[in-house]
Amino acid sequence: MASAGEMFPSGAPGLADSMSIHGSTEKLSPSAVNRIMMEFLMYFGRALLIFYPVYLTGYLGLSISWVVLCMVMVTWWKKNRQWKDARIGGAIHFLDNETSVVNKELHSALQMASWVHFPDFEKVEWLNKVLEQAWPFFGMYMEKLLKENIQPAIRLSSSALKMFTFTKVHFGHLPLRITGMKAYTDEVDHREVVLDLNICYESDVDIDAEVQPPIKAGVKGLKLQGMMRVILEPLIGQAPLIGGVTFFFIRRPTLQINWTGMTNLLDSPAFSSLSEGTIMDIIASLMVLPNRMCIPLIDQVKVDQMRFPLPRGVVRVHLLEARDLVAKDTYMMGLVKGKSDPYATLRVGNRQLKSKTVKENLNPRWNEVYEFVVHEAPGQELELEMYDEDTDKDDALGTFNLDFGEVKKKIEMDQWFPLEGVQNGEVHLKLQWFSLKSDPELLRESSDGLACAMLAVYLDNASNLPKDHSEMTEHQKHKKPAKEARLTKRAATLNSYVEFAIDKDVKKSKVAYASKDPKWEEGFTFFVHNVKTQQLMIQVKEHDKKTQLGIFNLPLSRLLDTSDMTLDQRFVLERSGANSQIQLKATLRILTVEKPPPTIILNPPPQDKKQIPQTNQGGKSPASTPAVATSSSAALSPNTNPTSTPSTASSDTQSRSDEIWRPPPSTPNMRRRYDSQSLLSDNSIASSRFDLSDGASYPEAISKHQGSFGEIQLTVRYASLRNKLIVLVNSCRNLFRTSENGTDSYVRLYFLPDQTWFHRKRTQAKKRTVNPVFNHKFEFDVSLQEAQTRKLDVSVKNGKMFHSRERKDIGMVMIDLSQLELAKGVTEWYELTLPGLKL
Repeated sequence: MASAGEMFPSGAPGLADSMSIHGSTEKLSPSAVNRIMMEFLMYFGRALLIFYPVYLTGYLGLSISWVVLCMVMVTWWKKNRQWKDARIGGAIHFLDNETSVVNKELHSALQMASWVHFPDFEKVEWLNKVLEQAWPFFGMYMEKLLKENIQPAIRLSSSALKMFTFTKVHFGHLPLRITGMKAYTDEVDHREVVLDLNICYESDVDIDAEVQPPIKAGVKGLKLQGMMRVILEPLIGQAPLIGGVTFFFIRRPTLQINWTGMTNLLDSPAFSSLSEGTIMDIIASLMVLPNRMCIPLIDQVKVDQMRFPLPRGVVRVHLLEARDLVAKDTYMMGLVKGKSDPYATLRVGNRQLKSKTVKENLNPRWNEVYEFVVHEAPGQELELEMYDEDTDKDDALGTFNLDFGEVKKKIEMDQWFPLEGVQNGEVHLKLQWFSLKSDPELLRESSDGLACAMLAVYLDNASNLPKDHSEMTEHQKHKKPAKEARLTKRAATLNSYVEFAIDKDVKKSKVAYASKDPKWEEGFTFFVHNVKTQQLMIQVKEHDKKTQLGIFNLPLSRLLDTSDMTLDQRFVLERSGANSQIQLKATLRILTVEKPPPTIILNPPPQDKKQIPQTNQGGKSPASTPAVATSSSAALSPNTNPTSTPSTASSDTQSRSDEIWRPPPSTPNMRRRYDSQSLLSDNSIASSRFDLSDGASYPEAISKHQGSFGEIQLTVRYASLRNKLIVLVNSCRNLFRTSENGTDSYVRLYFLPDQTWFHRKRTQAKKRTVNPVFNHKFEFDVSLQEAQTRKLDVSVKNGKMFHSRERKDIGMVMIDLSQLELAKGVTEWYELTLPGLKL
């Protein structure tokens, strides 16, 4: 995918503090010189400390045994110290990351089932018992399949494999196991059943084959793990109730093989990854999205719709930039820390793309755009991996995975995502979800070279293909076959494939062996940039000689005038045989951006709360502000009887207010806490509770500020083993600057509905910075069910007052815990706001 553009910043912070390396024109500052000198002196001091005792021993004429003894003692002390540090560090790490550590250990060491890790996965031991009972019969079926179908196909694939024979096929006594199953009910069509199965196959399989006498090969044991999606569709009102079964891997599974015979060489480190990778490519071409395995159960089901249904949508990924990446390059034996040469790889299913490499930069900018077809959402993920490019082996800079189901819900996401597997690093992505529509009036061609439509092609079969040029219509029309053709006609076998192309985007089908009427049954997708001028070029070619057996060109503009923008028919091939045809289905869909779902505002309008005390006293509200009085009545106690009669406009405003903000269902005591707080605080739930400055005005600098007040990063997760909700206040960035030296800030939070001074939590203040790092952890003793009904009221405050009568708030955020996946844990950046700002 071509890049949508590239930006070159004029400068970046911190460049003046770095040194000149490899011809760089950066200047050395005094601080950089001092740092380099200190590192050099420390290195020299360590060397002197090590070598001086050796010199002293020789100078005094002592035995070398003393040096050896000292070295043994120092080594023992270091090992003991490292062991203690590792033990203490491991305990601290486990305390801070309890859920992730336990899940990792259960998954890797104990090989526990997925239903242990994830509450939405179910244990299906009954299904494993069924598989165990049916496994011998499955082995009989696979032996018949390998010998009757796979063996002839292998012999036809190459002349060197004409004698290939399976001599032994045994699938062992250990059956496939289902370690967890998840059923989708909310986000699927009512005529289908979608199941996700976590499979684990650790087999004692024993398969031997004879390639050519006396060359033998075989497999004795393999391990396959992955998540398979099974779709039962369509559901029908007659036996067998299910029209067909479709199954595939959403992501590439992991595979380990134990080879025997001549292929035992493939077990060596140099060849194991190559051989297993090749086999994984074969599996991916059959069973990893967009490829599917289909079993129709009734005749009325169309195989093309099952095997290659239209995709769910298209996701456009803007790889913008990254920051705070780990420096992997060093110079002068590690004395001088360098930077990295980062690049990113993006994988969705079987498609993998690579970005450009940015040289010597820990905050690279790419500004590249990629487009991916999404076949299953939720399910399919964007797998992003970042590397430091080196001459030998590239170093990993972190990974990030994102389920496209989240993008489908939000339509558009533009945020920083933390990289996993490294100490620090973030990547800035912008993702857009495009729906597929069949209305030609929605077609809008992009001016920046991005796709405006998607073409889906299902290749079914061809008929009466010519074996060679002697059968082609153009060259041999009304003529007798040439002598060479007559001699080779009986011996010729036709191995053919199809090549599709739209401009430079070329895709090839699999090879159909030894048939003039080949069947491929494959699907392809293409991105279209100009429907009126582009066309689909189809070439049928012979596999060995790459010669053309027929061509056909399909202008994409032709699809705009057809029903549902689809053509499903047989097309006559040009430059081919007299009756050569190809059967395919071409569907054009327009990329459209739907409106994002409406955001729910948790905080009531600030002007409503200003009138609450007056309404509570029973006075009539002014006629010019009926909506204020009406919406304020929601915060009154049950004993309050307002004397004013609300108008029609007031009732409409009341209904809108109920739609915008409504307290969660709770006990009467909880309601009284919320109601009483509405009478005491200027900003209701989103305000600071019981601070002495509440009710006062904001400082003039804040009240006149136009723009963002900054962001705060929080980690919220639930520790199931300890029954505690853990809130980690990580850091803030781009806070409002209260002075030339920065801001003295701290974070205060309440776990609503607990609002007393006793329940007030706060961090230590960080001095003179607008990007403070707190790393402060708070724990709350609460069950998971109760935690999901509560909210977090978080406020960033100024530790150094402007004035004793002015408010200390710099920014606030309200977090509804019912919207978070507490069991998995969430780390997010939240925008800070100041609702009800007093001027």
